[in-house]
Amino acid sequence: MTDLHIERGFWSRGLRYVAGVDEAGRGPLAGPVVAAAVVFPDYIEIRGIDDSKKLSERKREELFEVIGRTAVSIGVGIVDHVVIDEVNILNATFRAMHSALSQLRCSPEHILVDGPLFAGANIPYTALVNGDSVSVSIAAASIVAKVTRDRLMRQYDMDFPQYGFARHKGYGTREHIEAIRKFGLCEIHRKSFRISSLRDFSGE
Repeated sequence: MTDLHIERGFWSRGLRYVAGVDEAGRGPLAGPVVAAAVVFPDYIEIRGIDDSKKLSERKREELFEVIGRTAVSIGVGIVDHVVIDEVNILNATFRAMHSALSQLRCSPEHILVDGPLFAGANIPYTALVNGDSVSVSIAAASIVAKVTRDRLMRQYDMDFPQYGFARHKGYGTREHIEAIRKFGLCEIHRKSFRISSLRDFSGE
């Protein structure tokens, strides 16, 4: 259950700024990976925050606004398709997370990060598998990252309308794969993802 018990453990030890960190967009075939960092005050009480994947688009948009009004600080990091192809998606994700942390107006005293791995932090951190299902701060970060990335992909849809980015957000849906086969790759496709993704889709 997503709640604040992990954050309260750190708050009770006098750590005021605990940052939840999560990303959106590791799996798509196109577009950036986006990470967010969220620091809440210790008196926070927001209903409905959960792993962004469990929420409707409308609910995510509503909570995005609430989080923005409630958080002590929010940072967002965006790493584009070019860097993803250069350094691989895992390292690009770490870069996005560090960028998000660097955008915070306060200095985190502890980081709660979604997933089993994190790299390069000079701040104490706790990596939590399925962290967006147990920590409100991480879940809030997942919402901010997802909403931010979805908005970017809707903008890209206006530049490349033949791919349907506004609908599938760059993920490897049937519609997207068929568009790639018909029109080829566009500027924002992750070239390093192309061969394996098409092979997996076709069953080869």
